[in-house]
Amino acid sequence: MLIVQKYGGTSVGSVDRIQTVARRVAQTAQDHSVVVVVSAMGKTTDGLVKLAQEISSHPSRREMDMLLSTGEQVTIALMSMALQEMGQPAISMTGAQVGIVTEAEHSRARILNIQTERLTRHLKEGKVVVVAGFQGISDREELEITTLGRGGSDTSAVALAAALQADRCEIYTDVPGILTTDPRIVPKAQLMDEITCDEMLELASLGAKVLHPRAVEIARNYGIPLVVRSSWTDDPGTRVTSPPPEVRPVEGLELVRPVDGVEFDRDQAAVSLLRIPDRPGIAARLFGGIALQKLNVDLIIQSIHEANINDITFTVTHNCYKRAIAVADAILPTLGRNNDPEIGEPEVRGYDSPIAKVSIVGAGMIGRPKVASQMFRTLAEAGINIQMISTSEVKVSCVIDANECDRAVAALCQTFDVLTRNTKNIPTVDRPHLPPVRGVALDRNQARLAIRHVPDRPGMAAELFTLLAHHNISVDMIIQSQRCHQVNDILTRDIAFTVAQGDAEEAKLVIKKAIAKWGYGEVTLNSAIAKVSAVGAGMVDHPGVAARMFEALAAENINISMIATSEIKISCVVDEKDGIKAVQAIHDAFGLSGDEVVTIPTPAAAL
Repeated sequence: MLIVQKYGGTSVGSVDRIQTVARRVAQTAQDHSVVVVVSAMGKTTDGLVKLAQEISSHPSRREMDMLLSTGEQVTIALMSMALQEMGQPAISMTGAQVGIVTEAEHSRARILNIQTERLTRHLKEGKVVVVAGFQGISDREELEITTLGRGGSDTSAVALAAALQADRCEIYTDVPGILTTDPRIVPKAQLMDEITCDEMLELASLGAKVLHPRAVEIARNYGIPLVVRSSWTDDPGTRVTSPPPEVRPVEGLELVRPVDGVEFDRDQAAVSLLRIPDRPGIAARLFGGIALQKLNVDLIIQSIHEANINDITFTVTHNCYKRAIAVADAILPTLGRNNDPEIGEPEVRGYDSPIAKVSIVGAGMIGRPKVASQMFRTLAEAGINIQMISTSEVKVSCVIDANECDRAVAALCQTFDVLTRNTKNIPTVDRPHLPPVRGVALDRNQARLAIRHVPDRPGMAAELFTLLAHHNISVDMIIQSQRCHQVNDILTRDIAFTVAQGDAEEAKLVIKKAIAKWGYGEVTLNSAIAKVSAVGAGMVDHPGVAARMFEALAAENINISMIATSEIKISCVVDEKDGIKAVQAIHDAFGLSGDEVVTIPTPAAAL
């Protein structure tokens, strides 16, 4: 059996800790072949960055790669020495020596291939191979040293496990495994025994720092059994489970196609509540009533507010449509009136014309801003107008006219070179044991941009998000509202989306420059937001999950400014000041806290 183990900077932060890790590795090596991937010791990387800043305020990315790659080389040499002192044959190898070949892209390279011949030869000789994580070498003649970016050691470990077809990859860290939420926010956060790769991708992309999304993506794509464990105990930790993998070549390891498939669902009907008051409790009241009727809701979209009013649109199956309309009509009078007569009164609007949902799905789209824009551009070139948009980390969904579904699916399959699958025909997995919500995540590093009065015609979303992609700006949530406005005899819709705070000002500037050409309305930016998300593969089998989440927020008087959903995630944008309180409320609402506080041993205590 071959096991790949990865130890982070805290786990190897001193000579004593390196020796402790070496004892664990040597014990594992008694029965298994072992590859060990390590990070730089403790705060070594921070120290190297500080040294660079003392020399130059803008050091080149090439020289930073040359500098930062030295941190891991110190660790691998010391770890190899420690193992040899214990009588365990070992050899240290840099990323280049182990054959990790990357793009020639400094500071954020993706892995193209791993040439495993030398590594395999050492394993056959009975040696533990200690590998420097976070680094590789470019595939060009210059053989440039490259680094993989944040979380690079996780990526190195899982990539090596994929290339070697390892039996298991173990990620050792200073926490006992993957918890239901950040224990600094909820001290009673509980350790999960297992989590699916899809759930972990959502949580990792939302800021759960135990595993990097790129590592989870590789594990999912190649079916690598993944375990997250504590460096300081023998507890089993958390298993990250993968679906049966497709046969994939190792060549282009991190450049595999970003989209795995195109899904479609013609059994969709939409209901909108328009011009309803924008205050806490509105979504809770609506979806609480829907839950009482045991109606399964698919997409939920709440876009940006306007003059203290908002719209909420949701989709259900056709056979639930009339009941959904009846529930919405019954609830509408309880939601209150608008103070501004020019806006108009709240109303329920059903959409009689048949609609369909088409989606692209794939773990590889994370961090690749051009994927969503490519979907929108494909639909635009086919002359297909998008009525609604909702996104998650691993799926982009568009609601379109049902009569255009076949053309949309065919065009998307051709663009992304994948097969289609009707969501009604996808075999259901055995999910009864899965909880409706597995974990809750908070992201306070986002900003929201809203664009008013985007012309309602094919190609508008494509133009907007292609422009952002060309500036390498990754977009997270995208919401296109259902309600149309008529401006100068032109039908328009509003589009809102979130980006990293560091990209917000540039995104606003890029869009404002294009407004005159495109004829859009105003662009607004709000950086004082937080995104709170509930994630669970079991929620599709539990009606009322959204209602319970919204009720928990309403009970804390937290207003929701945006909602976007997928099959396994519900995300709400709230005011930044309410972010922590929102996580705590949702975590409690789904009973994710146990009777005892999860104790996270500090490295010092463990040693």
